[in-house]
Amino acid sequence: MAKKAVASLQTGSKRLTKAIKMVKSPKTGAYTFSEAIMDPKKVKDFLSK
Repeated sequence: MAKKAVASLQTGSKRLTKAIKMVKSPKTGAYTFSEAIMDPKKVKDFLSK
């Protein structure tokens, strides 16, 4: 079996979080995914937009 390496989002002493949310397009009605890497304290603000 092959091993799969998972990248850590830790750089030095900083902890980062990858947040993904679905956004509905007003034109077509299709959903797209919006991704951002940020500080864990800012995730709630990103998801509430």
